[in-house]
Parts: sequence; structure tokens; C-alpha cells
Amino acid sequence: MMKHTGVIAAALASLILATPSLAQSVCGERARFLDQLDERYKEAPAALGVIDNGSVLELLTSRGGSWTILVTAPDGTTCLMATGENWENIPKLALGPKA
Repeated sequence: MMKHTGVIAAALASLILATPSLAQSVCGERARFLDQLDERYKEAPAALGVIDNGSVLELLTSRGGSWTILVTAPDGTTCLMATGENWENIPKLALGPKA
């Protein structure tokens, strides 16, 4: 499932990074983001993937359904890319025979 999740994360990153309205994201230290998201929303890392440019995309979720996407650049700068509500994990469906 993690390999599939990484592909999804990379696709999300491509969409997010290509959206001009998100070009002025809030950026800072990753540890600070993680502390604040845990304290305020009880969010914790749920998935991650490496983007083509070497950045790491992380999805944080909470049991209450809130979610956040962070992107950490190779230089260590972390940016808040998107947040939302009503996150649901979808069970892995049978994909048929492997190629």
C-alpha cells in the first residue's frame, strides 16, 4: 500500500505545485508544523512520497477527519500546501492480476 500511496502523493504534489493560487504558501520549520498540527488538530503523518524535484510530500491526518499536506524541500524548508476536513482512508480494492 505504501508504494501506491507514494504514487498518489506524487500526483497530488504535481497538482498542488502547479496551482498558482498556492504559490504563496506558509513556510517554516518542519518540526514546528508537526508540533502545532499535533497540538491543535491531533494530526500525525499518515503517508509520504518523494516528488521529482527531491522534495518530500507528507500527508497528515487526524481521527476527526482533518488533514494537511506539507512539502519539505531538499534545503529543509517546509511549506503548508493544503488543509481540509473529512479525510477518509479508502480500503485497497482488488486490482486484478499483477502485470
